[in-house]
Parts: sequence; structure tokens; C-alpha cells
Amino acid sequence: MPFSLSNPNRTIHAGVILMAGHTEILDVAPIDLLNGMSEDFVKALPLPEDLKKQALDISFRWVNEHGDNALLTSGITMKATDSFATCPPLDIVLMGAADFNHTPNEAELAFVRKTYEQSSAFLCICGGMFPPLQAGLLKGKTATAPRSLIPKFSHDHSETEWVERRWARDGKLWISGALLDGLDLMQAFVSEMWGGEGSLVGPLLEIGGWPVRDVVYE
Repeated sequence: MPFSLSNPNRTIHAGVILMAGHTEILDVAPIDLLNGMSEDFVKALPLPEDLKKQALDISFRWVNEHGDNALLTSGITMKATDSFATCPPLDIVLMGAADFNHTPNEAELAFVRKTYEQSSAFLCICGGMFPPLQAGLLKGKTATAPRSLIPKFSHDHSETEWVERRWARDGKLWISGALLDGLDLMQAFVSEMWGGEGSLVGPLLEIGGWPVRDVVYE
């Protein structure tokens, strides 16, 4: 039976890909909305049983090239759960911005291409779109970026259609603008995948105070 992210028949594998350098905390923090939909998290919430039954069987991976310590901003050091070699195929991939002066190496670009092909959803927040851009994955796609960078990208990477939005979707590729626009992207993503009347998504967004903002910066 084919795998469907909206109606999965097995564990969903979600992963955060970490480049070398320091990754922005706020860029990868939106992954926690997926954790908020997990069976382990939902079972403790004061929600009706029909909503709890909608919780996702989901596992999380934090991946860098060697599976060693990864650096996040504000002085955080964390141990990756997987290396590029040990990471299983990922259904949902999230990437946040690393140092702007970091140029991904060939192993990092190859892993980005591999996980993009294997995934059902590939989410890039803020500068997290740089490695996919450098890997050639944005060619022929509609994409966005932090607002201040859109004119430069439109000039330098005209093979991509750049739009000025808090987030943009082209198939399984989702890209946000800067930092907290990633919250808008994740809210839109889970609403698209698992939302609707009577869904678990609505109460979780309300409990968590997730923003509902105009996607075109009105």
C-alpha cells in the first residue's frame, strides 16, 4: 500500500538536517508542532478521545554529516541522533539557516538531494533554503526567502520564480521567509496535511497560540 503523509499506514519519520556551523534555534523550533501531534504528547492533553485517536505515530531525527555534536545559536550544543550514513529515509525534512558564511560541502549537498527525493514534504525555514538552492533543487520551482534577499535571488537565480510571501509551496517543497515566518509555514503545513473540521489540528493550534497571519505580509 503506498505511503500517504495525510493518512499514514506506518510510523512517520521526521528529521531536521543540520549543516556545519551554527543553526538558528527559531528556524528549527517549529518542528515542535509535529511533536505536539505525536501520540506521546497528545495522550497527556485534556482532549476528547476522538481527537486523541488522531495523534500521529511519529519519530524524530536530528542529522548532521558525522552524527556528532551540532551547534545551535545562543550557545546550544546537541548530539545528533544520526549521521548521513545511519539516517533512515525521512518522510518530513526540515532545514533551518546555518551560518551565512558556511558553504555546504559535497556530502551535505548530496544528502539534501537524497532526502528531498525520498521525502513526502521538504520544509525550509529562513536561510534553510540555501543548501537546497545550492543543490539545484529550486530550479523551475516557485519559492520565497527572507524579504530583503528576494531582489538579489530574483537577479542571481532567475530559474526560480521568487514570490514575496511569508511562505510558499511548490508540491512537496515548502519555504518560508525569515525566522518566525517558519511558524506560519508549519501552521499551514499541518493544517493542509491533517486539518479540517473535527481534526486534532484546530485545538492544538489554539492551545499553542500559533499565529494566523496574512501570507502576503498585509
